[in-house]
Amino acid sequence: MDIRPARTPTELQAAEGLFDGPARTDWSQRFLAAPGHLMLIAYVDGVPAGMVSGIEMIHPDKGTEMCLYELSVDEAHRRRGIGRALTEALAAEAESRGCYGMWVGVDTDNEAALSTYGAAGARDEGVFRMLGWPLAP
Repeated sequence: MDIRPARTPTELQAAEGLFDGPARTDWSQRFLAAPGHLMLIAYVDGVPAGMVSGIEMIHPDKGTEMCLYELSVDEAHRRRGIGRALTEALAAEAESRGCYGMWVGVDTDNEAALSTYGAAGARDEGVFRMLGWPLAP
């Protein structure tokens, strides 16, 4: 498995089977051009097998944290550690960018997501099931 950041709309379109719908060129360009937006794609034998997207969020009294916006692994590649590896790669990137933490909102009945995020080091931070990764300052 090879995990690398998407840099072109063509890469996003090649991975659109991992998304909820088609990757529109105009939205892809806007996503890739936006400061603080990141898409990591996991490739298995050169084919996109999973993706994670993150968005840096900054606040005047808190600094910058990473929001794990979406994680997806192709059904044929699930339960092989790809989701965990993508989550860990996003956390490492967040830390390298100086983020003080990373978080994700997840449905309380999404056991697969909760298991994946837990395996990647997330901790339950509240009633609404916000999962967070503490990162070094």
